[in-house]
Amino acid sequence: MERSAHIDSFTRDNLPPREQWPDFVFSSSDLAYPPRLNCVTAFVDRWVDAGEGDRPCVFAPGLAWTYGDLAERVNRIANVLTEQLGMVPGYRVLLRSANTPMMVAVYLAVLKAGGVVVATMPLLRARELTYPLAKAKITLALCDHRLSADMMTAAAATGTRVVTWGDGGSGSLEEMMAKASPDFTTCDTASDDVCLIGFTSGTTGEPKGTMHFHRDMLAICDAYSAKVLKPARDDRFIGSPPLAFTFGLGGLVLFPLRVGASMVLLEKAGPDDLLTAISLFKPTICFTAPTAYRAILGKLEGADLSSLRKCVSAGEALPKATFDAWYAATGLKLMDGIGATEMLHIFIAAPEDKIVPGATGLAVPGYEARVIGPDGKEVP
Repeated sequence: MERSAHIDSFTRDNLPPREQWPDFVFSSSDLAYPPRLNCVTAFVDRWVDAGEGDRPCVFAPGLAWTYGDLAERVNRIANVLTEQLGMVPGYRVLLRSANTPMMVAVYLAVLKAGGVVVATMPLLRARELTYPLAKAKITLALCDHRLSADMMTAAAATGTRVVTWGDGGSGSLEEMMAKASPDFTTCDTASDDVCLIGFTSGTTGEPKGTMHFHRDMLAICDAYSAKVLKPARDDRFIGSPPLAFTFGLGGLVLFPLRVGASMVLLEKAGPDDLLTAISLFKPTICFTAPTAYRAILGKLEGADLSSLRKCVSAGEALPKATFDAWYAATGLKLMDGIGATEMLHIFIAAPEDKIVPGATGLAVPGYEARVIGPDGKEVP
């Protein structure tokens, strides 16, 4: 492994033995990342440095940020973390928020400062929040003030410091940001420094904390997004998955940032909310689950989905009947995919010209896949 920038070595100390790692084969030129890499440089700073800071980046009801706006907020928060909250590279920082622009800014700021994000679902209660706080030995949490009650209860049980945003009061993140510089020197992280601990849903027992590197954040963009989804810089992404769910992180944040596109963030993204937002914000790429696509089908009268050019489906199996009904109603083929928190994002899918309704797809370029039996041996 490359020399780590982490002063707090918790994540590397808790990686499994090297012989238990999956095979990381970064042999193709588009997946050959340098030894030193901070992913925020590739997602945000490169566009500002190239003179494109005025490009649209983040949209939400009543709000629009450019890449320059996002970069400034990320830098201020990174300075708050390192100068006012005592964060050093390698610290784990728990985040608690719905899908909001500030959630994106805070997330990227932790990564830029060399920290490790542990994002949590807004619906988690205090008992469920206590688990990742203890498991990842988290001493700092940043939280939307509207979700602070359960956060404070969990933090009291683990001795975690909580800083809220959105209320603007004394001790709030906004107050600290106002005193912070808009400039920040990016932490010189290794490409294989851990930057994200994604906890699984716990369907096979206790949730597992899956660890992902800075290079992994780019790899999902340069594999699935670039080779299967194929977005363009003028695309606008929208969808329903929470940013704490890596399906949402990739589809709503990382994929657009990688190509200089924009995102629409919705705190409430049920079928009715999503349908209204598509008509209002005119996105071109949508990420949601088959259940939502089925629900939207019954609400299309008077709705305007004409801006959409690609629709991604994941999170559960996509029935052929849903695929057929969506195609008949919209002329768009649902792009099915399967991913896992352990793999960060989608690894089986198909480009539009290779979609077979009722089948999930092919191994995404950059991944290898095989079908095995109960004994671990390959089967047809």
